[in-house]
Amino acid sequence: MSEFARLSAEINDLLCILNVLNWDARTQMPPGGSVTRAQQSATLTGVAQEKLLSPAFEQAVRAALDADPNDRAAQQTLEATSALKRVPETLTRELAALKGEAQDVWAEAKAANDFPRFAPYLERMVHLSRDLADALGYQDHPYDALLNLYEPGLTTATLLPLLQRLREHHVPLLQAIMRQPEPRTDFLDRHYPAAEQRAFSLRLAQAFGYDLTRGRLDASAHPFEISFTRQDVRITTRYQETFLPGALFGTLHETGHALYEQGVAPELSRTVLASDLLGLYAVGGASFGTHESQSRLWENRVGRSRAFWDLHFPALQQQFPEQLQGVSAAEFHRAVNRVRPSLIRVEADELTYDLHIMLRVELESRLIAGELSVQDLPAAWNARVKADLGLDVPDDARGVLQDIHWSTGYFGSFPTYTVGNVMAAQFYRAAQAALPQLDAQLASGDYTPLREWLTQHIYRHGRTYTPHELLERATGSGLDPQPYLDYLSEKFTGLYALEAHA
Repeated sequence: MSEFARLSAEINDLLCILNVLNWDARTQMPPGGSVTRAQQSATLTGVAQEKLLSPAFEQAVRAALDADPNDRAAQQTLEATSALKRVPETLTRELAALKGEAQDVWAEAKAANDFPRFAPYLERMVHLSRDLADALGYQDHPYDALLNLYEPGLTTATLLPLLQRLREHHVPLLQAIMRQPEPRTDFLDRHYPAAEQRAFSLRLAQAFGYDLTRGRLDASAHPFEISFTRQDVRITTRYQETFLPGALFGTLHETGHALYEQGVAPELSRTVLASDLLGLYAVGGASFGTHESQSRLWENRVGRSRAFWDLHFPALQQQFPEQLQGVSAAEFHRAVNRVRPSLIRVEADELTYDLHIMLRVELESRLIAGELSVQDLPAAWNARVKADLGLDVPDDARGVLQDIHWSTGYFGSFPTYTVGNVMAAQFYRAAQAALPQLDAQLASGDYTPLREWLTQHIYRHGRTYTPHELLERATGSGLDPQPYLDYLSEKFTGLYALEAHA
């Protein structure tokens, strides 16, 4: 093993240990542990950064590049360390410490519908995120520096036209749908015991290929996936006993993330190609958007399809015979694809989901630019929801406090959800072209060909390629929203018997 490989493995180990601490904090740590856990995370983050920026590691990186100038791991490491050198160690430690404490306060504030409780922590997080943007550097907008942490190459100048194109498509389609009769959905809100929801959701995750010898499913306030190398990839979901789709599709969503991490090539384990060095995360995907493309692909393109429920609804009905008595597979499929403006992003339908992202992008970019204060954030949030979705926000728990992202400092990550939607459509179209029998395979419950195609073209590469390179290699083009727009138009025009929508 080379010195570069040895030191890279140590750094990856530290980042994986940080992920373990984060998983524990979000699933089972007692509330009283938040302050000391934050200190532990800050210490470990500082140690990881010290190793990453040490002269010994730099020497090892340069030696690797001297031996092979095309070494992608060494190239990416040099780029990341050059950027991190601009970030003061004190700022890294402050952010790590604040993340641990702010997440706990956010959870308490959300449960109590108490935004003022969380506001001081958010103000501090915005301030530190601005400092981070300044340290990393940017040309046009401070938000660009943060976008690049999650989606390399994405800028405000490229993001806003993409969102505008989606808005111009989504809004007229939404308006046309809202003029149509709504499908029946009453059976979704009956009592569904959490234990039985878990059993069925886990069965579907395993059908997709989620390996429980290398994973597990837990409950958390906000669903997430996290990995400690490809050998230990965990997912969580949130159970609501009076609303079936939340946990069900939340599990399918996180399964998509988990399949990506479990599919990373074994030889990339404990290397920098399974680590986001710039963000100091252990994550194997090319970017947040690429990762999100897989969660959205498995949740929506597969899990919300008519063929999927024609196959799996009988088993669901057997799991919940009283709740789903007299309901057909077609009715269930229509219900879980209902388009209706809603308050909660993670429960939004496919069409209005991007409008939730646009709202957050506008607000967080203004926060980072200093154009919006934290104190004015709830009012600005409520106004955008009213303007975009036509809804009144009854409380901050279902408004500005609903997402965990800002408490963890994930400013710049929200756009990757929409980028992921766009990528998912491109990847799925490429898979259909490569696998002529794909529709029949999925209809029969054979998910292996699709998973293997995705593994071959996306998962196995980890962070070897940039998102743009990966798209080009797998689909033949860069980021292109047209397949996504075509998919949404075709799907909802058919479901709601609309005239053809371009």
